[in-house]
Amino acid sequence: MSQSKNPDFSILMVDDELPWLRSLGMTLEGPGGFTNLISCSDSREVSSLFEQHDIGLVLLDLTMPHVSGEELLRRINEEYPDVQVIILSGMNQLETAVGCMRLGAFDYFVKTVEEDRLLDGIRRAVRMVELQRENQAIRRRLFKKQLEHPEVFAPLVTRDAAMLAIFGYLESVSASRQPLLILGESGVGKELVARAAHQLGGGDGPLVSVNVAGLDDNVFADTLFGHRRGAFTGADRERPGMIERASGGTLFLDEIGDLSAASQVKLLRLLQEGEYYPLGSDSPCRLQARVICATHHDLAEMVRERSFRKDLYYRLHAHQVTIPPLRERKEDLPLLLRHFLESAAAELDKPVPTAPPELVSLLNTYSFPGNIRELQAMVHDAVSQHPGGVLSCDVFQRRIGDARQTGGLVPSRNPFTVLDDLPTLAEAGDLLVDAALERAGNNQTLAARLLGISQPALSKRLKQRREHA
Repeated sequence: MSQSKNPDFSILMVDDELPWLRSLGMTLEGPGGFTNLISCSDSREVSSLFEQHDIGLVLLDLTMPHVSGEELLRRINEEYPDVQVIILSGMNQLETAVGCMRLGAFDYFVKTVEEDRLLDGIRRAVRMVELQRENQAIRRRLFKKQLEHPEVFAPLVTRDAAMLAIFGYLESVSASRQPLLILGESGVGKELVARAAHQLGGGDGPLVSVNVAGLDDNVFADTLFGHRRGAFTGADRERPGMIERASGGTLFLDEIGDLSAASQVKLLRLLQEGEYYPLGSDSPCRLQARVICATHHDLAEMVRERSFRKDLYYRLHAHQVTIPPLRERKEDLPLLLRHFLESAAAELDKPVPTAPPELVSLLNTYSFPGNIRELQAMVHDAVSQHPGGVLSCDVFQRRIGDARQTGGLVPSRNPFTVLDDLPTLAEAGDLLVDAALERAGNNQTLAARLLGISQPALSKRLKQRREHA
């Protein structure tokens, strides 16, 4: 793969003054961190450069021989309306700036402007182009309704419509260098989604994963930023941080909702400025990796409770996906069951067992608070105890029963206390039977297990109900 560039499209710098072009390029590459740059000192060559390169932003001088900047601005706006243009001129005249904005310029800067202001304006323009391209990609995906790289999502076994929509969204924003925030309960597969997003990014660097839960501020800084020799007692050699190791690839920060307040500040500064200081160093290093974060916490609620910084939250969710829990993806149960049966059998060097028809119905009665990870553990346990032939439901039944007891799923409050008129014992029994049959998909064997009675006893009760109806 080719070396990752920032941004994904080219920034074209057009000026007839070569010293200014060199100075501007050094500013963009150094403090700015932009690497996808093209210089042009002859305004007549601009049209051919547009044919040869994918240009998204033009930094344009006004006063040039041959073709003026104003004329180029007019042509670019007419022929390439999705390209943003920033005017960099030596003229500090309000009328000129207003005229350029009317012709479609994104912004106007005098060449003597402070470096920070100029870089902020260029970053805003780059972000605007990225958003335009992402929106176009999402619209194309909606019309195509198929994935361009389905092989990337193979480890995420699903046919759920919400999950497939997430896959399409990830493909649409794959070229963006903005952070991606992955939300979802524990066990839903957030790391698998992060790995898919990394593969779609196309960079040649690695995916570096860091679980930040429980890291204090000093350990967090040393883990991410690294340190120089002599930075602190015991630092007898230089140590690169995870950011440096992820260069050209992806830095995945898991459990981001558990970051301390001080570490949140450090992460915010990293994302805002795109640079960091290794411990013991006075020279900044550039962030050359895409950042993906994940958490099972409700960050929006944490912002309201002031336990998570609002500015960091909005910086993180430039792109955001929420992975639905398994209880909302019950149609995936047969696929996941088969997948985990095959993987567990391969790991244990056993033949793949046959699942009984009632097993999926049994699993459908359970809410899976541990999500896909819990189902995988159940299947592995069942296959490890399986002697051969048809798989028994007993292991699943015991684990579900144990989980319901230890998980406090039995209501602590009597559900009948809210009723003005209590049902009779016979009526309450009928309601329980109906609820059990609904959960079991009308499978009487499973419904009887849920009620704690035998299947013949349930059949007898149902027969008596039909006779008295």
